[in-house]
Amino acid sequence: MKIIESYLTKNRCYQAGKEIIVKGLMLHSVGCPQPSAQAFVNSWDNAEISACVHAFIDGTDGTVHQTLPWEYRGWHCASGPNGSGNDSHIGIEICEPACIKYTAGSNFTCTDVDAARTVAERTYRAAVELFAMLCQQYDLDPLGDGVIISHREGYARGIASNHGDPEHLWIQLDMGYMMDTFRQAVSSAMEGRTSIMGEAVATSQQMIKYIKAVNPEVPQSVLDMIPLYLSEGIAEGVRGDIAYAQSCLETGNFAFVDTAVTLDQNNFCGMGVIQRGMKGNSFPTPQFGIRAQIQHLKSYATIDPLAGTCVDPRYKWVEKGCAPYVEWLGRLGATEKRRRLDQS
Repeated sequence: MKIIESYLTKNRCYQAGKEIIVKGLMLHSVGCPQPSAQAFVNSWDNAEISACVHAFIDGTDGTVHQTLPWEYRGWHCASGPNGSGNDSHIGIEICEPACIKYTAGSNFTCTDVDAARTVAERTYRAAVELFAMLCQQYDLDPLGDGVIISHREGYARGIASNHGDPEHLWIQLDMGYMMDTFRQAVSSAMEGRTSIMGEAVATSQQMIKYIKAVNPEVPQSVLDMIPLYLSEGIAEGVRGDIAYAQSCLETGNFAFVDTAVTLDQNNFCGMGVIQRGMKGNSFPTPQFGIRAQIQHLKSYATIDPLAGTCVDPRYKWVEKGCAPYVEWLGRLGATEKRRRLDQS
């Protein structure tokens, strides 16, 4: 999943800046034949629009365009006799195929069913991944009552205006999807992730055996420092074997061939290398470099404070808790935010 931060800063909803306690997520579809998320970003980024959602999912490539900070109160579902889902739910819009044409209400015709199904499948899968991420971030049970709902279900609950999306899209394209299948898919997507926090699974001996196998010329100094990944990880509650795997990736298994950092920097994760050609940070000893790496991973994985004195020069730039799993470390939104802050 790729997230691009595309805040609607000219929209009055964004400018109001009212925050909510996130209790759920509401799925919408845009209700017109427009697969481009950027088209909505362009047209909604003005003070005349009286609606604002938290993100659009692009129908051409599944990219998520985040248009509001997640905890901002959106204007995505209006209200009903029991209040408004705007006060409790993040609102996400999936874009719709270009080959459909609305006739009356939520009914439409379609000139290319296969192409339309491809778009619907793409946005469905991206929405599953996004909702899984948000459920983890806000400690939400995707199968809990009223946690993940559609706009149509919001209306049935009396907290949204009378809409039929997005189920109308799936039903008329005969996709076999319903909100129950969507919620179950989100729940399944939350399983099997690799947590950054926790106890290491690999031992020092296993890590040494691995590096000797893939790099027979590995320096003795590298072998000597491997136990530090585990001891420094224990100090902060981070899986030291995850940090070690990251180091293997960033240093070319400690061969330092065509890598952004060198062995003498004691920087084994490319810290501070935010663009091609940058040398990155250096540390006085391997232990300090590994400690900074462990602390940096912790800053992504949790909002909990550091147990020890901070030696990570980039700790302050990270949106705390934005990536509790290894698979989320590459999310563009968090990376881009970190880079902008670093350069400000």
